[in-house]
Amino acid sequence: MTAPLPSPLHGPAFGSYRAEEVSWLLTDLSGADLEAPVEEREEAVQSGAAHYSESLPVEYQPGPDYQQLFDRALTASAGTLAHAVGLVTELVLSERARPPVLVSLARAGTPVGILMRRWARAAHGLDLPHAALSILRGRGIDQVALAWLAATHDPRDVVFVDGWTGKGAITRELTASVARANAALPAGRGFPADLAVLADPGSCTPLFGTRRDFLIASACLNSTVSGLVSRTVLTDRLIAPGQFHGAKSYADLAPADVSARFLDTVSGSFAAVADQVAADLPGLRAADRTPTWSGWATVQRLAAEHGVPDLNLVKPGVGETTRVLLRRVPEKVLVRRDAVPDLGHVLLLAEQRGAAVELVEDMAYACVGLIRPLGRDT
Repeated sequence: MTAPLPSPLHGPAFGSYRAEEVSWLLTDLSGADLEAPVEEREEAVQSGAAHYSESLPVEYQPGPDYQQLFDRALTASAGTLAHAVGLVTELVLSERARPPVLVSLARAGTPVGILMRRWARAAHGLDLPHAALSILRGRGIDQVALAWLAATHDPRDVVFVDGWTGKGAITRELTASVARANAALPAGRGFPADLAVLADPGSCTPLFGTRRDFLIASACLNSTVSGLVSRTVLTDRLIAPGQFHGAKSYADLAPADVSARFLDTVSGSFAAVADQVAADLPGLRAADRTPTWSGWATVQRLAAEHGVPDLNLVKPGVGETTRVLLRRVPEKVLVRRDAVPDLGHVLLLAEQRGAAVELVEDMAYACVGLIRPLGRDT
C-alpha cells in the first residue's frame, strides 16, 4: 500500500507569506540546529565531505548602511521588476491553453511566483494555484513534491518559476528531474520542464521578462525578503523517505522582515507599467527566444582566465554574486564598469567580506562572483 503524501505548509504557521499566496511543499525543520560557520561549510562542500544542502549558513543580518542600499534599490527598481513580472506572466499565459499552476523553486523563486500570481489576478482576474518546492544542484527536484503536484493538479499545467538564471545549472537540473518524474506518469500527461524567470542573462530559457542582468532587490537579502524561510535542506538525519525536503522558518527575524514590503512595492507598480507591458509583449512573443546557453560559455572562459578549477565556483549575475558574498567564501568579484552605479550593495558586501573587486569592460553579466577554491591562500 502506497504511503500517504505529506501535506503542504502555510503561513503564518510557517513563514510570513499569507496562506493563500503559496503552499510550501516542505518539511518544517525550524527546531533543528542546522547553521554552520561559512568557512566550515565551504570546506565541507568543496572537499566533498558534505553536500551544501545538509547545513545552512548563518543568516546575514545587514547593518544600517546595507539596509539603506536595499531600500534605495527596491524603490529604484520596482518599476523595472513590475515590467518584467508582467511580461513573463503574460508570456506564460499566452503560451498555455489553460491557466497554469505556478510552482516556484524555493526560495528565490517564491516571491516571483507570488508576484506572477498577483499580476494574473490584477490583469485577468485569475486565481492561479502557487506552490514552492525544493531543487538542489546535484540532487535535483524533490520527487515527493512532484508526486504531490501530480496527485493534486494536472502535471501538464505546471510551469516552474525562479528569479533569474546564472550559468544554467539549475535549468539543467530541472530538466533531468522532470524527466525522472515523468517516467512514472502516463504517457502524454507529464510535467513540462518549462522555467519562467524574471531575468535570463544566461540565455537558458525561452520564458523570461528580460535577458538583461539587473538587480532584483529580493536577491539582496536572505530569509527576511523570502517569507522568513531558509534555503532548503536535505539530510538523511532529518528527512525520512516519503517526506518533502526541509527548511526552517525564522520567526525570530520577524522584526526585520521586509517580505511583504518587497511584494507590495513591486505589485504597487503594476498599474503604472501595464501599458508598456502590453506594448512590449507582441515583440517578445515574436522574438527568437531559443536558449543559446551563452552564460555557460562565459563561465567556462572566466574560469580559465582566473584559474578557477571548478565551474561551480563561478557564479554569474547580480543575484548569484550577491549569494556568494552573503553565504560563501568569496575571492574576487568581477564588475562590469558601466554597471558600477547600480551595484552599491555588491561593492559594500565585497568590502565587508574582504573580496577583491576587478572592473571589466566587456561582459554579458553586470557582475560575477568567484568563490575561493579550497586551499588557496587569502
